Amino acid sequence: MQSERFTFEGHDGHALDARLERPAGAPLATALFAHCFTCGKDIAAARRIARRLAAMEIAVLRFDFTGLGHSEGEFANTSFSSNVEDLVAAAAALEARGIAPSLLIGHSLGGAAVLRAARRIQSARAVATLGAPCDPEHVTRNFGASLDEIRKAGRAMVDLGGRPFTISAEFLEDVEGADLVEDIRNLRRALLVMHAPRDKVVGIENATRIFTNARHPKSFVTLDDADHLVSRPQDADYAASVIAAWARRYLDLKQPEPPADAPEGVVRVSESDPDGFLQDIQSGPWHHAQADEPEDVGGTNQGMSPYGFLAAGLGACTSMTIRMYARRKGWPLAHVSVDVTHDKRHAEDAGESRGAKVDVFRRVIRLTGDLTEDQCARLMEIADRCPVHQTLERRSRIETERATG
Repeated sequence: MQSERFTFEGHDGHALDARLERPAGAPLATALFAHCFTCGKDIAAARRIARRLAAMEIAVLRFDFTGLGHSEGEFANTSFSSNVEDLVAAAAALEARGIAPSLLIGHSLGGAAVLRAARRIQSARAVATLGAPCDPEHVTRNFGASLDEIRKAGRAMVDLGGRPFTISAEFLEDVEGADLVEDIRNLRRALLVMHAPRDKVVGIENATRIFTNARHPKSFVTLDDADHLVSRPQDADYAASVIAAWARRYLDLKQPEPPADAPEGVVRVSESDPDGFLQDIQSGPWHHAQADEPEDVGGTNQGMSPYGFLAAGLGACTSMTIRMYARRKGWPLAHVSVDVTHDKRHAEDAGESRGAKVDVFRRVIRLTGDLTEDQCARLMEIADRCPVHQTLERRSRIETERATG
């Protein structure tokens, strides 16, 4: 994956700081991520979701709204409406680079902002929200006793998450007048609502209102016991995986042309967690999986091990080969399943030359149906014609080169 920093002009002319996470190859789609209120683009959930999506061939732009993070401008002079304008400007900046966003993702108040901005971003085909309020005025609950001071003095300093922010009366007026119901009803984009039932900052009833007011296609996925900031890595990883799988149904993802000598295309494996072993595996635009190691060897057990994938390939190919043969013969094979185990044995135990160890894959094949003994015996013979079986048994050559550029 590649992480690129660039700036673009926000709603009032200030330079906004952005980070574009890109896959190693050409992206299949581009997403625009809107962060939560006062959070900034570098919040853990935004970083992790962006990087996971990039590993799945979807480029992601995350940026600091005006007056936050490394972006120019005064936060005190911003509002919910200005956040929406910044999103529209970000989409225009991406379009100017030839990667207009087809997916909008918003976290908390950023979710409310993408719901409003979506209809102004023509390239957008799908919208996903995480812990979003249905009513932007919800954010004023964080201001507590300062609300009266803001209204009387025109602005006041408010402590939000241990950091001081100046909130203006104009901001209050803007969020109090921002009714999203019509925006949601007329979204005309596929919608994914993600929310944690026990979210103590933005209650689950907000997800209910968003979902019930939206028209189909719409989906709801629970984030279970995740906190509002989606701060745990496993929660952010889960959200990214769900968003990517869901969005593929609605985005125009085009399969890259495979190399002439690789008819099945390119399988790209990208490191997801440098502190562990978690890997994202992407095969074209439609197929994504995760590889990992068990916890007892330093992994997080969020996916099959590399040898597990190898065993799965053998088992899948065996089952397909048997089915194809039985179908061609018109035999009454009702079901086939294959159990595969892997072991390393001393060579002499496996009937090979002494000294080394060899890999042994053991298959247990179950054939169900009104089959004769002769038919079963023939199908067991056919199992050995499985192409993966033959690949594993004969010597293969692996050619490796370092990528450039």
